[in-house]
Amino acid sequence: MNVNIPLLKSICEIAGAPGFEKRIRDLVIETVRPHADEVKVDNMGNVIVVKKSKKNPDQKKIMVAAHMDEIGFIVTHIDDNGFVRFHTLGGFDPKTLTAQRVIIHGKKDLVGVMGSKPIHVMSQEERGKLPKTTDFFIDLGMNKEEVLQYISVGDPVTRDRELIEMGDCVNCKSIDNRVAVYILIETLRTISDPAYDLYAVFTVQEEVGIRGANVAAHGINPDFGIALDTTIAFDVPGAQAHEKVTELGKGTAIKIMDAMTICDYRMVDFMKKTANDHQIQWQPEILTAGGTDTAGVQRMGKNGAIAGAISIPTRHLHQVIEMAHKNDIVESIKLLNACIEDLDRYDWSH
Repeated sequence: MNVNIPLLKSICEIAGAPGFEKRIRDLVIETVRPHADEVKVDNMGNVIVVKKSKKNPDQKKIMVAAHMDEIGFIVTHIDDNGFVRFHTLGGFDPKTLTAQRVIIHGKKDLVGVMGSKPIHVMSQEERGKLPKTTDFFIDLGMNKEEVLQYISVGDPVTRDRELIEMGDCVNCKSIDNRVAVYILIETLRTISDPAYDLYAVFTVQEEVGIRGANVAAHGINPDFGIALDTTIAFDVPGAQAHEKVTELGKGTAIKIMDAMTICDYRMVDFMKKTANDHQIQWQPEILTAGGTDTAGVQRMGKNGAIAGAISIPTRHLHQVIEMAHKNDIVESIKLLNACIEDLDRYDWSH
C-alpha cells in the first residue's frame, strides 16, 4: 500500500478553520460518497458516513472520529491603514507566526503576511521577550478602502503552505489533522466488512474544544469508539528518551492516555493484539498534555463507549512544517482496518 499523495495534498491544503469547515467538508463528502451506505451532515457540520456490517447488522455501533478543522485565526479589526488584527482559533506558539503567509477568506481569498515589529527598532528589553500573538498583524499590501471591499470582521484566516515530500516523509501545514481525514477516507475505500455498523465521523471544531465529536457521539451513542489524530514526535536533537512520546518511522501509535482521556484498557489491549496478529508496526503513546476527540467519543454517548485512539506520529505540531512518515500513515490505515473488522472477535467483558 502506498500513500495517495495527490489526495493527501488536496486534503491538507484546502482551508477549514474551526467553525468554517465548509470547503474541507465538501471535499470529504464528494470523496466518500461512493464508499458509503449513507452520508449525512448534522447541525454542527460533522460529516457522518455510515457503512453497514454484513455479518452483524443493526447490533452494535462503531464510531471512528477524525477532525476536519485546522488551527487558524479570525479577523477582529481592520485599522485605518488596512492592517488586520486577529484572534487565534486553536493553540499557537506565537514564535511560529513570524514571517508566515496566510490567507484571509472573505468575499474572495486574499494572501497576507504576518507582520511584527522589526528587530532593528526593538529595544534590548523587547529583544529579550518572547513574542505574543498580539504582537502580530496581517499585512495585505492594501489600504483600508481596498481591504474593506473584500474583508470583514469575522472572516476566517488559514495558513498558506503546500504539501511536499521530503525523503520518506510528507510535510505541510495541517497534517494535524488532515492526515487522519485521509486515513479514514482510505479505510472507507478499502474495508471489506465491518464487525458492526461503522459510523465514520469527520468532526468539526476539535481544535477549540472537541465540540463536534461531543455532539456526534451524543447522537450516535456508539458502543465502541476510535479517534484518529496526530501526536507529538519529539524525536529530534536535544530530546531525552523519555520526552519523545513517539518517533517517526516506528509505526502507528496506540494511545494509552492523554490529558483528557484514559483509554479503556480493553481497547488498548485489543489494539495491541490486533496489531501483533496482523504484523502491523506500532508504538505506545502517552501524551500528558493536550486532548483529542477520544474524550468526546468515550464520554458523550448516552451509555459511554469502549474507546481508544490510533495516533499518527508528527514532528513540528501546530506549525506550518508538520511532518509525518509515509510508513506510519500506511500502518495506521492497516491497524484501523483490522480493528474495525476484528472487533467481534475479542472478549469485551470487564
